[in-house]
Amino acid sequence: MVKLTQSVIGGREICCHIETAQAREWLVANGIGGYGSGTLAGTLTRRYHGLLVAALEPPLGRTLLVTKFDETAEYRRQLFPLFANAWEDGSIDPQGYHHIEQFQLQGTTPTWQFAASDACLEKRIWMQPGENTTYVQYTLRRASQSLKLQIKAFINHRDYHHTTQATDWPLQVDAVAHGVRLQGFATATPVYLLSETEVDISQPQQRWHYGYDLAVERYRGSDDKEDHLHAVTLEARIEPEQSFTIVVSTEPRPQLNGAAAWRFRQLYEQELLDVAPITPQTPEWIKQLILAANQFIVERPTADVPDGKTIIAGYPWFGDWGRDTMISLPGLTLQTGQIEVARSILSTFAQYVDQGMLPNRFPDGSDQPDYNTVDATLWYFEAIRAYLDQTADHAFLKKIFPILADIVAWHRQGTRYNVQLDPEDGLIYAGQQGSQLTWMDAKVGDWVVTPRMGKPIEVNALWYNALCLMTRFARSLNQPTTEYETLAQKTITGFQRYWYQQKGYCYDVLDTPSGDDAALRPNQLFAVAFPTLNRDRGQPLLSPSQQRQVVDICAQQLLTSYGLRSLSPDHPQYQGIYGGDVVQRDGAYHQGTVWGWLIGPFVQAHLQVYQNPKLAREFLQPFAHHLFDHGMGSLSEIFDGNAPMQPRGCIAQAWTVAEVLRTWFLTNQSI
Repeated sequence: MVKLTQSVIGGREICCHIETAQAREWLVANGIGGYGSGTLAGTLTRRYHGLLVAALEPPLGRTLLVTKFDETAEYRRQLFPLFANAWEDGSIDPQGYHHIEQFQLQGTTPTWQFAASDACLEKRIWMQPGENTTYVQYTLRRASQSLKLQIKAFINHRDYHHTTQATDWPLQVDAVAHGVRLQGFATATPVYLLSETEVDISQPQQRWHYGYDLAVERYRGSDDKEDHLHAVTLEARIEPEQSFTIVVSTEPRPQLNGAAAWRFRQLYEQELLDVAPITPQTPEWIKQLILAANQFIVERPTADVPDGKTIIAGYPWFGDWGRDTMISLPGLTLQTGQIEVARSILSTFAQYVDQGMLPNRFPDGSDQPDYNTVDATLWYFEAIRAYLDQTADHAFLKKIFPILADIVAWHRQGTRYNVQLDPEDGLIYAGQQGSQLTWMDAKVGDWVVTPRMGKPIEVNALWYNALCLMTRFARSLNQPTTEYETLAQKTITGFQRYWYQQKGYCYDVLDTPSGDDAALRPNQLFAVAFPTLNRDRGQPLLSPSQQRQVVDICAQQLLTSYGLRSLSPDHPQYQGIYGGDVVQRDGAYHQGTVWGWLIGPFVQAHLQVYQNPKLAREFLQPFAHHLFDHGMGSLSEIFDGNAPMQPRGCIAQAWTVAEVLRTWFLTNQSI
């Protein structure tokens, strides 16, 4: 049995300073799309923060139901506020973070220790897997007498992308066994505040608190003020070395025994580590990433796959995206020992293949997925390859092969968004005016920031990879291989067009409306990285000399501590800072912003060229430090292109975690 991780983030040197404590955010998840999140300091800085952001239509339909608890400890006739609020006038009142003595993660569970005179009160927050249920547990670890805890509960009821301004809600508060049932208005989802321990509940407050200041939303150019409703106040007395737990849930009868629920959470995470292919020598930060990986895996049942799974692209605001899911699958499932989950995800998405395309995303509130992607479908082949290499699941291959063959056929004849094979050079063309089909998909209104219409290099590296895999799969099933071998050879020949001899690297896109795009971007790394995965597939896309030049120039101009810049700083459209309103942010999103997930193809390409796994692994080491910054216990989506590469975007991103895990294990196996 591998010991569950215990990661101390810091003591007063971090916790008691608003700048450092507010910049670090915690995350808990429930495996069906719901989550809880906030700052170490206890302040709200995002519209997405809350104790219970429930997935009412799993894995989507996320709704903020319970925002926060404001706790005050009364001990030895002194009052100790343990909470903090940032207000629109710029004040922070109270400053309860001054009482935080230590913060740590117990597995993925955020845990605070508050000092109150000679008492030490511990608080931890976690969620129940499979339920919209959050547990908040208080333990009086040390004291010379009992402590009285007053907890003000603040509720809301809104889509997690929005903000609330105070209205005249007819709040209904009903006493139920072990607590209260709260319903903001007639059509709101009821939420329960319950406790196994006897709790005094005051009369309903129904008092709005106005003007919470959301600093991160202001940085992002979004609405930065919000109001929350103080619904009820709970009071309990805790004896030394005893615990008291509040259960926040949409379930009328959740598990009320806090000790039992906490043991269940610990066992759940312990089992995740026990099935992972790790050893006593595996670093603690990799174990922490294995737990983080599981936060992205959620349920998406279908009629044909009732236990279907999918992957949330990032917290706190992304849903499940086809591209992100397929890129993330090897690292999040296969490298963590969750083989059945991988099969379930691949089977789930097979149900949604349409006209040779995988969905790009599943919009909130819609049963119809979007298919505006050219690469998600081709990443599906690579995800299947990774699964089959690890499992040799011949039955699954036999079942999925007709779908894959149909995908190839659709690409040959043409499908949505002008995605089609050019018979002249064997390369995939994709795009039409107003569309953004590759992973560089920022769009504001009618403005497609990086349209990349034409023949994107990573798409054709993926296409060649798919053809080689189809040859291999067909041979394994005693099916004809000639079609795929012929197409692959045509693509190999046409791919030589990408080499930009004058600069010594590859064009990013061929045959755009304005010619070949010579912008130095990281997408060319995939033309080098894939041969490491498929050594038996035949001729590489680039010569050894070209591969080395690609790796070297990407290292010199794109590589940072936390991934690769999406555009060279030498380019006139480069933007090194990500921030501002949606136009400014999306204008920088793929124009210089660093993407953490790109460390994966870089490390893999570097390993392919230099055959030095120890050296390649060194590029991953900065993530061990970043793991306890921004989204504590996970890895960020993006970073500024300019030093010091400030983390931005999602505090926890699936493909960043996945690619760091995947390439860590890849380099480990090569040593």
